[in-house]
Amino acid sequence: MTRSAASSVAAVFILAAFACAAHAEDYPQKPIRIVIGIAPGGGLDSMSRVGAQKLTERWGQSVIVDNRPGGGTVIAMDMVAQAPADGYTLLGASETLMLNGVLKRARYDVRNAFIPIVRLSSQSYVMAVTASLPVKNVKELVAYARAKPGALSYGSQGLGTQGHIGMERFKAVAGIDMVHVPYKGSALSLIDVLSGQIQLTFASTVASAPHIKSGKLKGLAVTGAKRSPAYPDIPTVIESGVPFELTNSYSYYAPARTPMGIVRAINAVVSHGMNTPETVKLLAADGSEPAPPLTPEEFKAKFAKDYVELERLLATIHFKWN
Repeated sequence: MTRSAASSVAAVFILAAFACAAHAEDYPQKPIRIVIGIAPGGGLDSMSRVGAQKLTERWGQSVIVDNRPGGGTVIAMDMVAQAPADGYTLLGASETLMLNGVLKRARYDVRNAFIPIVRLSSQSYVMAVTASLPVKNVKELVAYARAKPGALSYGSQGLGTQGHIGMERFKAVAGIDMVHVPYKGSALSLIDVLSGQIQLTFASTVASAPHIKSGKLKGLAVTGAKRSPAYPDIPTVIESGVPFELTNSYSYYAPARTPMGIVRAINAVVSHGMNTPETVKLLAADGSEPAPPLTPEEFKAKFAKDYVELERLLATIHFKWN
């Protein structure tokens, strides 16, 4: 490359950097929309609204959570993947985003279609069962299911979601058979557990807390490595004798080619807001906690690593979502 050509290339990068910085400095100029692929209610909906509030408090601009359930959250993913890469349409997603990528449910490689912005929170699930089911713990649930193969039905957020794959893993480890009933969000499956239409689900600690405390649901176990601060008296699944663990996290993503200045600005505001003492206390009451702060670059590297590990896991259990 000649000296003049090299100078021209350098000039292009410098101008691009200034343009990105200027774009970020002017951002936001209008309301921001965060699209999520589930119905209102549930952990993803709740955490997305907490993060949206932090952005509104910092910038004084409206941040709207737009619920677009369906397709195991693929409908929401498609909307954001096709949106202008200007920072005004973002995606709120759980680990299901990665699952949809590994299971090839999206028409694109999710690793290239989205830029990981920031992780909001992480939490375990609660194994919530309808109050009328005659079991008091995981051991009794497993015994009941073994005695009546196929008699129990469990709900999930949809085909190929974290709740679906998680329960299929639990079935395999426990050696039981249950019928899967997919919904368009965890809140909808929880409603049917409450009414007795289905018998159990992996519910978020946020959504299930009031029903367990009121006795309308029974919380048999939490799925994390340790007990939840919201349920100190409820054992983990591992403590209950089944070697099983499942956690979930909620995050924001942007369409590919969104200026990194904007991505970093959102990351900084949300990371700080989710880790304030007030927010930490609020999350702990519902059995959740802020995700460890990561830069967008660190989050991207973690996403790529976890993606490969999930591919290996699903190949090991021979999982099929359709």
